Amino acid sequence: MKDKDRRAVFSHNSDEWETPDDLYNILNYIFNFTLDPCATKENTKCSKFYTKEDDGLSKSWIGERVFVNPPYSGMEAWMNKCRLEHEENKVDVVILAPSRTDRGWLQDHAKSIHYILFIRGRLKFKGGSYGAPFPSCLIFFCPLYPKDIEILESLGILCIPIWKREGEKEEC
Repeated sequence: MKDKDRRAVFSHNSDEWETPDDLYNILNYIFNFTLDPCATKENTKCSKFYTKEDDGLSKSWIGERVFVNPPYSGMEAWMNKCRLEHEENKVDVVILAPSRTDRGWLQDHAKSIHYILFIRGRLKFKGGSYGAPFPSCLIFFCPLYPKDIEILESLGILCIPIWKREGEKEEC
């Protein structure tokens, strides 16, 4: 990787990294998303979306099936919003996030997460010249059907937290 490309990839000049279409299409096939709450007009994946100016954190997501590719500098706020929307309003939420298991924003919400999928390899975000310099994961605040688990396992390792496996039967 050339130095100027490395600086751009590692910089915080923009948090607006567009989700790769192939990844989104698999997820959308399973979830049929209706809302992209942190998008731009150019990179939105859903017909209903909120931009930075709309402030998706301040809006209600009731009745939506939500795909979130948040600005990574604001992970704590977005994780809070996703968990609350799921727990309080029964909203199904899937988050594309950096796989940073040491971070408080993940550990503080871990017991509310239904599944985490550690994506195999490095994502190449749409418009990027190279793969991301960090691993990625999908965080699910929603139950999954067995047929969906099989599809998702083609993307990487799907983990079911131990507290979800022991004695907890999920309703779909």
